[in-house]
Amino acid sequence: MDQILQLGPLVLPVSWLLLFIAWQAGSYLAERRARRLALTLGPHAWLLPLAGWAGARAGFVAAHWDGYTASAANGLAMLDIRDGGWCSWCGLLAAALYALTLAWRRHAAARPLLWGLGLFCALWLGAHAVARAVAGPPETLPAFSGVALDASSLQLPELTGTPVVINLWASWCPPCRREMPVLLQAQREHAQIRFLWINQGEAPEVVQRFAAQHGLPPGAVLLDTQSRLGRMLGRSSLPTTLFYDGRGQLAEVRTGEVSAGSLGQHLQRIAAPVPARTAP
Repeated sequence: MDQILQLGPLVLPVSWLLLFIAWQAGSYLAERRARRLALTLGPHAWLLPLAGWAGARAGFVAAHWDGYTASAANGLAMLDIRDGGWCSWCGLLAAALYALTLAWRRHAAARPLLWGLGLFCALWLGAHAVARAVAGPPETLPAFSGVALDASSLQLPELTGTPVVINLWASWCPPCRREMPVLLQAQREHAQIRFLWINQGEAPEVVQRFAAQHGLPPGAVLLDTQSRLGRMLGRSSLPTTLFYDGRGQLAEVRTGEVSAGSLGQHLQRIAAPVPARTAP
Protein backbone atom coordinates (compact mmCIF):
# COMPACT_ATOMS: atom_id res chain seq x y z
CA MET A 1 0.00 0.00 0.00
CA ASP A 2 1.45 3.32 -1.06
CA GLN A 3 1.90 6.06 1.51
CA ILE A 4 1.08 9.68 0.72
CA LEU A 5 3.19 12.76 1.45
CA GLN A 6 0.94 15.81 1.57
CA LEU A 7 2.50 19.28 1.43
CA GLY A 8 -0.37 21.76 1.45
CA PRO A 9 -2.36 21.18 -1.76
CA LEU A 10 0.41 18.96 -3.18
CA VAL A 11 -0.15 15.23 -2.81
CA LEU A 12 2.88 13.07 -3.61
CA PRO A 13 2.97 9.26 -3.37
CA VAL A 14 6.03 8.21 -1.38
CA SER A 15 6.76 5.50 -3.95
CA TRP A 16 7.19 8.18 -6.62
CA LEU A 17 9.58 10.10 -4.38
CA LEU A 18 11.65 6.96 -3.80
CA LEU A 19 11.60 6.25 -7.53
CA PHE A 20 12.87 9.75 -8.32
CA ILE A 21 15.67 9.63 -5.75
CA ALA A 22 16.82 6.17 -6.85
CA TRP A 23 16.78 7.14 -10.51
CA GLN A 24 18.72 10.34 -9.89
CA ALA A 25 21.37 8.34 -8.03
CA GLY A 26 21.55 5.78 -10.83
CA SER A 27 21.78 8.49 -13.49
CA TYR A 28 24.57 10.23 -11.59
CA LEU A 29 26.57 7.00 -11.36
CA ALA A 30 26.07 6.23 -15.06
CA GLU A 31 27.16 9.72 -16.10
CA ARG A 32 30.19 9.61 -13.81
CA ARG A 33 31.39 6.27 -15.14
CA ALA A 34 30.82 7.45 -18.70
CA ARG A 35 32.99 10.53 -18.06
CA ARG A 36 35.78 8.31 -16.70
CA LEU A 37 35.75 6.49 -20.02
CA ALA A 38 35.62 9.79 -21.94
CA LEU A 39 32.15 8.89 -23.21
CA THR A 40 28.77 10.58 -23.46
CA LEU A 41 25.59 8.62 -22.95
CA GLY A 42 23.80 10.68 -25.58
CA PRO A 43 20.15 9.82 -26.22
CA HIS A 44 20.47 6.59 -24.24
CA ALA A 45 20.37 8.63 -21.02
CA TRP A 46 16.66 9.28 -21.66
CA LEU A 47 15.79 6.37 -23.96
CA LEU A 48 16.51 3.84 -21.21
CA PRO A 49 14.10 5.39 -18.65
CA LEU A 50 11.57 5.86 -21.45
CA ALA A 51 11.79 2.13 -22.20
CA GLY A 52 11.23 1.39 -18.52
CA TRP A 53 8.25 3.73 -18.32
CA ALA A 54 6.66 2.30 -21.47
CA GLY A 55 7.24 -1.26 -20.31
CA ALA A 56 5.70 -0.59 -16.89
CA ARG A 57 2.58 0.93 -18.43
CA ALA A 58 2.27 -1.69 -21.17
CA GLY A 59 2.60 -4.50 -18.65
CA PHE A 60 -0.15 -3.07 -16.48
CA VAL A 61 -2.50 -2.49 -19.42
CA ALA A 62 -1.91 -6.03 -20.67
CA ALA A 63 -2.69 -7.47 -17.23
CA HIS A 64 -5.96 -5.52 -17.08
CA TRP A 65 -6.82 -5.57 -20.76
CA ASP A 66 -10.52 -6.32 -20.31
CA GLY A 67 -11.02 -3.28 -18.10
CA TYR A 68 -9.44 -0.95 -20.65
CA THR A 69 -11.20 -2.37 -23.72
CA ALA A 70 -14.71 -2.67 -22.30
CA SER A 71 -15.61 0.62 -23.98
CA ALA A 72 -14.06 3.25 -26.23
CA ALA A 73 -13.69 5.60 -23.26
CA ASN A 74 -11.85 2.96 -21.26
CA GLY A 75 -9.68 2.24 -24.28
CA LEU A 76 -8.48 5.84 -24.29
CA ALA A 77 -7.64 5.43 -20.59
CA MET A 78 -4.75 3.18 -21.61
CA LEU A 79 -2.80 6.35 -22.32
CA ASP A 80 -3.93 8.20 -19.19
CA ILE A 81 -1.13 7.53 -16.73
CA ARG A 82 -2.90 9.56 -14.03
CA ASP A 83 -4.73 6.40 -12.94
CA GLY A 84 -1.51 5.16 -11.33
CA GLY A 85 -1.45 1.87 -13.20
CA TRP A 86 2.08 0.48 -13.48
CA CYS A 87 3.75 -2.94 -13.51
CA SER A 88 7.08 -2.32 -11.77
CA TRP A 89 8.67 -5.62 -12.76
CA CYS A 90 7.71 -5.09 -16.41
CA GLY A 91 9.35 -1.68 -16.31
CA LEU A 92 12.56 -3.06 -14.82
CA LEU A 93 12.60 -5.85 -17.39
CA ALA A 94 12.14 -3.40 -20.29
CA ALA A 95 14.95 -1.13 -19.02
CA ALA A 96 17.25 -4.12 -18.47
CA LEU A 97 16.54 -5.46 -21.97
CA TYR A 98 17.37 -2.06 -23.44
CA ALA A 99 20.72 -1.92 -21.63
CA LEU A 100 21.55 -5.56 -22.42
CA THR A 101 20.78 -4.99 -26.08
CA LEU A 102 23.35 -2.19 -26.10
CA ALA A 103 25.82 -4.55 -24.43
CA TRP A 104 25.14 -7.27 -27.01
CA ARG A 105 25.87 -4.72 -29.74
CA ARG A 106 29.06 -3.76 -27.88
CA HIS A 107 27.91 -0.15 -27.53
CA ALA A 108 30.28 1.93 -25.43
CA ALA A 109 27.41 3.33 -23.30
CA ALA A 110 26.21 -0.12 -22.21
CA ARG A 111 28.51 -0.62 -19.23
CA PRO A 112 27.86 2.79 -17.57
CA LEU A 113 24.12 2.35 -18.10
CA LEU A 114 24.17 -1.11 -16.53
CA TRP A 115 26.02 0.25 -13.52
CA GLY A 116 23.46 3.03 -13.13
CA LEU A 117 20.53 0.64 -13.57
CA GLY A 118 22.01 -1.71 -10.97
CA LEU A 119 22.29 1.08 -8.41
CA PHE A 120 18.74 2.20 -9.17
CA CYS A 121 17.39 -1.31 -8.59
CA ALA A 122 19.35 -1.72 -5.36
CA LEU A 123 18.15 1.60 -3.92
CA TRP A 124 14.55 1.35 -5.08
CA LEU A 125 13.94 -2.26 -4.12
CA GLY A 126 15.87 -1.83 -0.91
CA ALA A 127 13.80 1.19 0.10
CA HIS A 128 10.59 -0.77 -0.46
CA ALA A 129 11.92 -3.70 1.56
CA VAL A 130 12.81 -1.40 4.45
CA ALA A 131 9.41 0.31 4.26
CA ARG A 132 7.64 -3.03 4.53
CA ALA A 133 9.86 -4.13 7.40
CA VAL A 134 9.20 -1.04 9.52
CA ALA A 135 5.52 -0.71 8.64
CA GLY A 136 3.19 -0.84 11.61
CA PRO A 137 0.01 -2.89 11.87
CA PRO A 138 -2.52 -2.27 9.08
CA GLU A 139 -5.23 0.29 9.62
CA THR A 140 -8.74 -1.04 10.17
CA LEU A 141 -12.19 0.26 9.34
CA PRO A 142 -12.51 3.58 11.21
CA ALA A 143 -15.05 4.16 13.97
CA PHE A 144 -17.24 6.29 11.74
CA SER A 145 -21.02 6.25 11.66
CA GLY A 146 -23.13 8.03 9.08
CA VAL A 147 -26.60 8.34 7.63
CA ALA A 148 -27.29 7.28 4.06
CA LEU A 149 -29.61 9.00 1.63
CA ASP A 150 -32.27 6.35 2.28
CA ALA A 151 -32.23 7.42 5.98
CA SER A 152 -30.51 4.21 7.11
CA SER A 153 -27.60 4.51 9.53
CA LEU A 154 -24.32 2.67 9.17
CA GLN A 155 -21.28 2.09 11.36
CA LEU A 156 -18.23 1.15 9.36
CA PRO A 157 -16.74 -1.35 11.88
CA GLU A 158 -19.91 -3.42 11.50
CA LEU A 159 -18.86 -4.22 7.92
CA THR A 160 -15.88 -6.32 9.06
CA GLY A 161 -16.14 -9.68 7.32
CA THR A 162 -16.95 -8.16 3.93
CA PRO A 163 -14.54 -6.44 1.52
CA VAL A 164 -15.36 -2.72 1.45
CA VAL A 165 -14.55 0.08 -1.00
CA ILE A 166 -14.97 3.60 0.42
CA ASN A 167 -14.94 6.50 -2.00
CA LEU A 168 -14.48 9.99 -0.53
CA TRP A 169 -15.90 12.50 -2.98
CA ALA A 170 -17.66 15.81 -3.58
CA SER A 171 -19.88 16.99 -6.41
CA TRP A 172 -17.64 19.98 -7.20
CA CYS A 173 -14.66 17.66 -7.86
CA PRO A 174 -14.25 16.91 -11.63
CA PRO A 175 -12.25 13.66 -11.22
CA CYS A 176 -14.83 12.49 -8.66
CA ARG A 177 -17.54 12.89 -11.28
CA ARG A 178 -15.50 11.22 -14.01
CA GLU A 179 -14.80 8.08 -11.98
CA MET A 180 -18.42 7.53 -10.85
CA PRO A 181 -19.38 5.35 -13.87
CA VAL A 182 -16.32 3.16 -13.31
CA LEU A 183 -17.19 2.64 -9.65
CA LEU A 184 -20.85 1.95 -10.41
CA GLN A 185 -19.93 -0.64 -13.04
CA ALA A 186 -17.57 -2.32 -10.58
CA GLN A 187 -20.35 -2.44 -7.98
CA ARG A 188 -22.58 -4.26 -10.43
CA GLU A 189 -19.84 -6.74 -11.32
CA HIS A 190 -18.64 -7.46 -7.76
CA ALA A 191 -21.66 -8.23 -5.64
CA GLN A 192 -19.44 -9.66 -2.88
CA ILE A 193 -17.81 -6.26 -2.28
CA ARG A 194 -19.55 -3.43 -0.45
CA PHE A 195 -19.20 -0.04 -2.17
CA LEU A 196 -19.79 3.16 -0.22
CA TRP A 197 -19.73 6.74 -1.47
CA ILE A 198 -19.14 9.05 1.50
CA ASN A 199 -19.61 12.67 0.53
CA GLN A 200 -17.28 15.17 2.11
CA GLY A 201 -18.57 18.52 3.33
CA GLU A 202 -21.68 19.13 1.22
CA ALA A 203 -25.28 19.80 2.15
CA PRO A 204 -27.74 16.87 2.01
CA GLU A 205 -29.80 18.43 -0.79
CA VAL A 206 -26.70 18.82 -2.96
CA VAL A 207 -25.71 15.21 -2.41
CA GLN A 208 -29.27 14.00 -3.02
CA ARG A 209 -29.50 15.85 -6.32
CA PHE A 210 -26.11 14.62 -7.54
CA ALA A 211 -26.83 11.00 -6.56
CA ALA A 212 -30.15 11.05 -8.40
CA GLN A 213 -28.55 12.50 -11.53
CA HIS A 214 -25.74 9.92 -11.61
CA GLY A 215 -27.65 6.85 -10.48
CA LEU A 216 -25.87 6.32 -7.17
CA PRO A 217 -27.73 3.86 -4.91
CA PRO A 218 -29.22 5.86 -1.99
CA GLY A 219 -28.33 3.21 0.57
CA ALA A 220 -24.65 3.38 -0.42
CA VAL A 221 -24.28 7.18 -0.32
CA LEU A 222 -23.46 8.51 3.15
CA LEU A 223 -23.46 12.09 4.34
CA ASP A 224 -20.46 13.58 6.10
CA THR A 225 -21.24 17.29 6.12
CA GLN A 226 -18.30 18.10 8.42
CA SER A 227 -15.77 15.93 6.50
CA ARG A 228 -15.08 14.01 9.72
CA LEU A 229 -14.02 10.81 8.00
CA GLY A 230 -11.48 12.56 5.81
CA ARG A 231 -9.89 14.13 8.89
CA MET A 232 -9.95 10.84 10.81
CA LEU A 233 -8.08 9.14 7.99
CA GLY A 234 -5.79 12.07 7.23
CA ARG A 235 -7.08 12.13 3.65
CA SER A 236 -8.15 15.58 2.58
CA SER A 237 -7.55 15.18 -1.19
CA LEU A 238 -10.50 14.21 -3.36
CA PRO A 239 -11.20 11.77 -4.75
CA THR A 240 -9.68 9.21 -2.42
CA THR A 241 -10.69 5.56 -2.59
CA LEU A 242 -9.88 3.15 0.23
CA PHE A 243 -9.95 -0.63 -0.14
CA TYR A 244 -10.53 -2.81 2.95
CA ASP A 245 -10.26 -6.59 2.85
CA GLY A 246 -12.56 -9.08 4.55
CA ARG A 247 -10.72 -8.66 7.85
CA GLY A 248 -11.52 -4.96 7.86
CA GLN A 249 -7.87 -4.09 7.21
CA LEU A 250 -6.83 -1.33 4.84
CA ALA A 251 -5.20 -3.01 1.85
CA GLU A 252 -4.93 -0.22 -0.73
CA VAL A 253 -5.43 3.54 -1.05
CA ARG A 254 -5.86 5.39 -4.31
CA THR A 255 -5.59 9.17 -4.19
CA GLY A 256 -6.89 10.55 -7.47
CA GLU A 257 -9.13 9.29 -10.22
CA VAL A 258 -9.38 5.55 -10.84
CA SER A 259 -9.75 3.87 -14.21
CA ALA A 260 -11.36 0.50 -14.84
CA GLY A 261 -7.90 -1.05 -14.99
CA SER A 262 -6.47 0.46 -11.81
CA LEU A 263 -9.71 -0.20 -9.93
CA GLY A 264 -9.69 -3.82 -11.04
CA GLN A 265 -6.16 -4.23 -9.71
CA HIS A 266 -7.18 -3.08 -6.23
CA LEU A 267 -10.38 -5.11 -6.23
CA GLN A 268 -8.47 -8.30 -7.01
CA ARG A 269 -6.50 -7.89 -3.83
CA ILE A 270 -9.39 -7.35 -1.44
CA ALA A 271 -11.66 -9.90 -3.13
CA ALA A 272 -9.20 -12.71 -2.42
CA PRO A 273 -10.48 -15.12 0.25
CA VAL A 274 -9.17 -14.42 3.73
CA PRO A 275 -7.10 -17.38 5.00
CA ALA A 276 -8.87 -19.18 7.81
CA ARG A 277 -7.09 -19.20 11.14
CA THR A 278 -6.12 -22.62 12.39
CA ALA A 279 -6.69 -23.55 15.98
CA PRO A 280 -3.51 -23.69 18.13
